[in-house]
Amino acid sequence: MNCKSEDLLVYAVTDRSWLYGESLYSQVEKALKGGATFIQLREKELDEEQFLKEAMEIKELCKRYHVPFVINDNVEIAVKVEADGVHVGQSDMEAGNVREKLGKDKIIGVSTQTVEQALLAEKQGADYLGVGAVFPTGTKLDAVEVGYDRLQEICKAVHIPVVAIGGITRENIIQLKGSGVSGVAVVSAIFASKDIEAATKELCNKTKEMIG
Repeated sequence: MNCKSEDLLVYAVTDRSWLYGESLYSQVEKALKGGATFIQLREKELDEEQFLKEAMEIKELCKRYHVPFVINDNVEIAVKVEADGVHVGQSDMEAGNVREKLGKDKIIGVSTQTVEQALLAEKQGADYLGVGAVFPTGTKLDAVEVGYDRLQEICKAVHIPVVAIGGITRENIIQLKGSGVSGVAVVSAIFASKDIEAATKELCNKTKEMIG
């Protein structure tokens, strides 16, 4: 396994929706200063040249903070920038195929919503699972909601770490207590915040409380 469960405590997923004139780089740095333990670069709109440039810069930033850096969906970009790994959805590519392209030492995360999907992803070589949406979310409009019971079932069924994602806020995070997750993946709870560093710090504390 290429990532430790403690790496997944507060997993920040980038989103350009709340830049307000600031650079994504500086927002990610604030999240890292606040204690984010994992960064996923998610870009749906950038052209390849811009995406590559941004990915290289943020990869180096994460390296300075000793935090794993993965790319969402785009295996080719992950290979080109030598990212720590990639996160794929159910429709993107099977984990086994991703492993062939990336190599055995890279991190592979897979989005799952059912026990069957989770077991298959683990069998194909996933290092961790992203399970959700655990709460209603406006970030991913086609998100399927996964209830607490199923989240708990998935955590019990697999031997790799699970991170909960979808609609997680500082107010509702404690509701995940006892589910078996290693951490939470968040988008707006960090990047839509007026004070990214403080918001990340608070999420770290709340997540530790939830896991403990």
